[in-house]
Amino acid sequence: MTRTWTPGDEDAALSAIAATPRLVVALDFDGTASPLVPDPMAARALPEVAEQVARLSALPDTVVAYVSGRSMDDLRVITEHTDDALIALAGSHGAQYWYPGVGAAEPDATGTAEGSREELWEAARPIIDRYEGAELEPKTFGMGVHTRTAAPEVEKAVFAEIDALVAERFPHWRRRAGHRVLEFSSRAEGKDAAMTALREHFDATAILFAGDDVTDEDAMRVLSGDDLGVRVGPGESAATLRVESPQQIALLLETLADERASLRE
Repeated sequence: MTRTWTPGDEDAALSAIAATPRLVVALDFDGTASPLVPDPMAARALPEVAEQVARLSALPDTVVAYVSGRSMDDLRVITEHTDDALIALAGSHGAQYWYPGVGAAEPDATGTAEGSREELWEAARPIIDRYEGAELEPKTFGMGVHTRTAAPEVEKAVFAEIDALVAERFPHWRRRAGHRVLEFSSRAEGKDAAMTALREHFDATAILFAGDDVTDEDAMRVLSGDDLGVRVGPGESAATLRVESPQQIALLLETLADERASLRE
């Protein structure tokens, strides 16, 4: 059962993960590290989140990773990520990775469904262009249809047309629905795959994962043992803790950083 965390609360689960020997803090970006904004490429981490991410990344045996549905190139832009960054990245819902000191890891060529992304873009663009407030986001392995500035009836109509198109021409592609976005990918990976990859790469003894959307529940459901899931905002969740907003994520990360730093003094 998910319980609400209030800033200033002492929480046994948070204290326990602060003490784990090798910690990975994995954060969704949109709606978690950053508020949702009308222009997806204008998203940036809240300054207070970025501050705590930097603090955690500087601690021994502690890694921070952004885990996102964004393609790696776009993820590096919105996270303001540099080649010497200490922060790991998992893009395209766990199909792409960037590791500190290593760089980009090429995705496995297997597991890609039939059809090309360019064919999908070409077929989808005329549909999307007919709807005010709907936008196409090209992705490495597919596309997203954003409706953050569209009326609800427009969202319903454009999503229905795109669903019909993909069902007819790209039936094996993975479908994901999120906050004002519908995505399709030729890759099957989800954020559950990202949890496995990050755990193995960094030999983590525990993962704290925070996310706000339906797609983040793939990761929440595979957390176990000493791990900790944090849901941002409303909605059913497999997470242990819930906070209200990205602003509260910053406060939770501050609490985590304070406790972890004190144990390493």
